[in-house]
Amino acid sequence: MPPSNPEQGEEERPVSDASPANRVSRRSFLSHLGAAGLAATASPVLAASAPPVPAQTNLVPPPAGSIPVTLKINGERHSLNLDPRTTLLDCLRENLNLPGTKKGCDHGQCGACTVHVNGVRVNSCLSFAVMHSADEITTIEGLGTPDHLHPMQASFVEHDAYQCGYCTSGQIMSAVALKPEPIGPTDDDVKQGMYGNICRCGAYPNIGSAVQAARRLA
Repeated sequence: MPPSNPEQGEEERPVSDASPANRVSRRSFLSHLGAAGLAATASPVLAASAPPVPAQTNLVPPPAGSIPVTLKINGERHSLNLDPRTTLLDCLRENLNLPGTKKGCDHGQCGACTVHVNGVRVNSCLSFAVMHSADEITTIEGLGTPDHLHPMQASFVEHDAYQCGYCTSGQIMSAVALKPEPIGPTDDDVKQGMYGNICRCGAYPNIGSAVQAARRLA
């Protein structure tokens, strides 16, 4: 091949030392670029199809000084580790998610925390939970349901025997336990029997009417 003509303004181009094997062709470059694009779009799919990593379960050890106790509440057994100083009221509300039993005075003076232990009404704020491992405990949640009210619950609704409602669960639990007790038939007898349950709204006349109506159904 004849040398280039200097008159045509062309300069000699240096010959590359790279071998043809080391050169990247346009087709090869585009092929690699396409493969990289496919990998980038496929990575979320591959990640989604990958098996999930099992979640780490942190088992919190029971508090120091706690003791095991099994309680039967509303017909269901619950195995717990409790501080022996835990009241039955706090156990129901904080450990078993049964908030229907209310904390009022926390000194056994208002009756808002009334539950049944072996059919007898008890102020749960004055009783330790660990004392009741052999007992049958009933709370307002175990008395009836919105679709199937206990007769005493239905009577409270019928006679509008509540206002704010905070004391109502304790009132109802006391009233139900009152029925088998040796209480006289008069309104004054009912007032005396319900003496430990305080209604700060003052709905006592309607509460008495509801209790008496339910007692007559028995």
